[in-house]
Amino acid sequence: MNLVRDGMVSDPRRLPADASASEAGELLQRPEVRAVYVTEGQRLVGVVTRKTLVREVVASGLDPRTTRLGEIAEPPHYTIGPDVSLEDAFHFLEAEDAERVPVVDEHDRLVGVLSRSVLQRRLAEDEEPPDEEDEPLPPAA
Repeated sequence: MNLVRDGMVSDPRRLPADASASEAGELLQRPEVRAVYVTEGQRLVGVVTRKTLVREVVASGLDPRTTRLGEIAEPPHYTIGPDVSLEDAFHFLEAEDAERVPVVDEHDRLVGVLSRSVLQRRLAEDEEPPDEEDEPLPPAA
C-alpha cells in the first residue's frame, strides 16, 4: 500500500516562528511557493501565505521587518499523518477541497506537505492498464 510518506514533498518551505514577515515575503515572491510553514523547533505552529501577509501585516500597518511569523501565522486548517494511505489522503483532500495539506507526525513535527495535484498524478501512475480484452477494438478501416 502506498502511504502519504511515499507521495509527500519531504522538505517544504519552512521558517522559524521568530523569523520576520519580510523573510516569508521573500520566499512567497517565488511563483512556485504558495505557503510558508512556520515551526517552533520541528513542531508546526502555523502557515503564512501571501494573503496572510497582506491582511496581517500590510493592511494592519505593521513593519514586516519586525513582525514575527509566530504572531501572524494561521493554524493549519488540516493536517494529515504520514502513514495514511494515498487513496484515503486523496479522498480527504477532495472532500475538504484542499490543494495541499501539511504532513505531521504524532508529535506535530512537520515532516512534509502533500499536494493534491502531485497526488492525482501519483495515483494515475499507479493504476493498472486496462486489459486489452476489456477494451473494444476500433472498427477496421
